[in-house]
Amino acid sequence: MPLLTTLVDNFNDNVIGPNWGNSYGGATETGGRARVPCAAGVYAGYQTGRAWTLAGASIYLKLVTLPAASTGTDVSANFLVTSATAGTSIGFKYNAVTSKLRLQANVAYYDGAAIELTYSPTDHLWLRLREDGANVYWDTSPNGSTWTNRRTLATPTWITEAIDTVALDIYAFRDAGTTDFVEWDNVNTLADGAVYTGTATLTSDSGLAAASIRSAVIDAELAADSGLAVAETQAHLDGAVLTVTSDLLADTAGADTGDVDVYVGSPRTGWAVTGPWR
Repeated sequence: MPLLTTLVDNFNDNVIGPNWGNSYGGATETGGRARVPCAAGVYAGYQTGRAWTLAGASIYLKLVTLPAASTGTDVSANFLVTSATAGTSIGFKYNAVTSKLRLQANVAYYDGAAIELTYSPTDHLWLRLREDGANVYWDTSPNGSTWTNRRTLATPTWITEAIDTVALDIYAFRDAGTTDFVEWDNVNTLADGAVYTGTATLTSDSGLAAASIRSAVIDAELAADSGLAVAETQAHLDGAVLTVTSDLLADTAGADTGDVDVYVGSPRTGWAVTGPWR
């Protein structure tokens, strides 16, 4: 069961990911954000497939760029979790004409008990929906960390019944006026970093001074092409082979007792003596 809690995207690769396979109306991923055109008479949005559930889950994001009212009478940015039944949804609607933030649980496209707040671009920068098995909660935050609950409602039956069949739809609409766009960011994440892969040519413009180092040399062959200045080094050699090339000769005949030319003193046993000694 894919909980909406597991849907994470910071839009930093500038490619619409596979989770947003039902996106429409010219939506793009631009500048590290989900950008949705807001053009007269055109619905446009980022939308997931119908494979998620809100039951026991939460979903939050940041509404970064708002549409201008221009000459329109119906201009909005919408963050909705929608069921498979047309017009049945739950979420937030920013009204650019009235500058109100509507917290709604729609049936047949309308919620007569919806709560409307005067929109604050600071306090309502982050928006969150969550469900805990008993209630649905609408929360807002200035930073994505400290949340304020704005509305609580007993969980509509369709949320617990619509398992793996709901979608997240973040879209924009205007009935008239100058085309602009809405931007969303940081779905279920506060991380806003990106990794880029490229090539580079590295050159050295200065000499490097060698300091004292600790090194381990294993089975290395070293060839010197020039004089090497040796600095203090602590080294550990592993796998060394020592070869002895010296020849050792042993004289097994003992002391030479064959002849003595001159000897001062009395002769001793074991010596062969010539004259004048007898």
